[in-house]
Amino acid sequence: MFFSVPVPKNESVLSYAPGSSERDNLVRAIADLSKEIIEIPSIINGKEVFTGSTAYCIEPHNHQNKLAIYHKAGQKEIDLAIQSALAAHKEWENMPFYHRSAIFLKAAELLSTKYRFLLNAATMLGQSKNIHQAEIDSACELIDFWRYNTYYAQKIYEQQPLVSPKGEWNFTEYRSLEGFVFAITPFNFTSISGNLPSSPALMGNTVVWKPASTAVYSGYMIMKILQESGLPDGVINFIPGSGEEIGDIITNSPHLAGIHFTGSTKVFNHIWQCVGENIHIYKSYPRIVGETGGKNFIFAHSSADIKALAVACVRGAFEYQGQKCSAASRVYIPDNLYPEWLKEMKEILSTVTVGDVRDFSHFVNAVIDKNSFDRIKSYIESAQSSSEAEIIYGGSYDDSVGYFIEPTLIKTTNPHFTTMQEEIFGPVLTIYVYPSSKFEETLKICDSTSCYGLTGSIFAQDRQAIFLAYEMLRHSAGNFYINDKPTGAVVGQQPFGGGRASGTNDKAGSALNLQRWISARSIKETFVPAENYRYPFMD
Repeated sequence: MFFSVPVPKNESVLSYAPGSSERDNLVRAIADLSKEIIEIPSIINGKEVFTGSTAYCIEPHNHQNKLAIYHKAGQKEIDLAIQSALAAHKEWENMPFYHRSAIFLKAAELLSTKYRFLLNAATMLGQSKNIHQAEIDSACELIDFWRYNTYYAQKIYEQQPLVSPKGEWNFTEYRSLEGFVFAITPFNFTSISGNLPSSPALMGNTVVWKPASTAVYSGYMIMKILQESGLPDGVINFIPGSGEEIGDIITNSPHLAGIHFTGSTKVFNHIWQCVGENIHIYKSYPRIVGETGGKNFIFAHSSADIKALAVACVRGAFEYQGQKCSAASRVYIPDNLYPEWLKEMKEILSTVTVGDVRDFSHFVNAVIDKNSFDRIKSYIESAQSSSEAEIIYGGSYDDSVGYFIEPTLIKTTNPHFTTMQEEIFGPVLTIYVYPSSKFEETLKICDSTSCYGLTGSIFAQDRQAIFLAYEMLRHSAGNFYINDKPTGAVVGQQPFGGGRASGTNDKAGSALNLQRWISARSIKETFVPAENYRYPFMD
């Protein structure tokens, strides 16, 4: 049967302006979710599993408020999830791509309509995102992942050998991996939580999915959407719980075929080490795909537009409290621009408020949990006590009600200062002021300062300066922006991922990522086989 996946278009971002119908719908969804504490089970082979080992989903902006109680998977449930994935594999792999695609395209439609406000509200309450951040993430980006992935997958399947000589037929079969895929998803993007298990599944794989403990609430709703879309039992198995316990059990399974990961570099390194130590037990070499940390930069040339630079710094560093893998965390400013840039920054930041997501006027909300709050606070305190740094804006924090940290600017005289090198994952931006005459020398410092290579941007009107930064920072960022903030990659427009210690750069939101979840088989059929072994040269 011939069919063609529709050419996708990016989902439109709703404004949620005062008086709009989407704003009213969202307010109602928030109110509905706030009425009761729900109970979240593991979902294994399509069945709800209540383990009795529980923890709470809370609101980071009001940590006394509980949203849900969830059941953590243990050894028994993890083993069952692996068995269920393996048992479902053959039937799912053999399901025609048309029917697999229809499931995820239906999920995109359900999310675009019926569940848009519910999942946005869940992301706002459980992960402390303001409405714009939730809309571009849990609605638009996840919808885009599900639509674009089916399109890219079709393009992969269409790739066939160019030549079949007379009497032969050559073709390529794109098989799933042999075994199961382990998806480990982060708290900071609901869209990533939906994409990491579903992209391998689209390609015919079955999956064991461990969501971040601080994002079980929205993850559970994604799982329910997929089930309503017709996802067969056992294709994706949802198991909240201890990352260390689940990870160790999973990596000890001989049937592990792949890992799809987003999280910290430290955890990814540990997982890779475990796989390496167990390489002799696996039936095949596991595919390891990971997007990890970042120490993302904004680099300004003396020709930069100061207003645009300041806006990019505020949005790039402080949207979603800096809890984006791509968030701007260090900025290089030439000395001739610094005074005016700082004036612009202070004027903008003086209008920025911090608070509960229910108040839509707040640009900044809470960081995700107590551990994150304490870690970010320690970096601020370290800068306050250092002779090499000073707090030039912000620096306040308060966790009495929610985990709130004020947008903070640190100025340092040392381009290798701790907050210029280490990932903070919070609303902290460190500035290094360099002599405008040493643009090229400072580009070299930028390239060599951090172990990461995820995102970065150059601000300049001088095209030669842009070209020089483009060349010298080639390996400093897998996503490089010119006169824009280093955040906000859009599926189908800027495939996302970085190198160095930022991951395997398999570009989520592109065919490059999907290719990691297939194992090609080349097939040659000869219609009239040879009946004599001899070649002409032998006569």
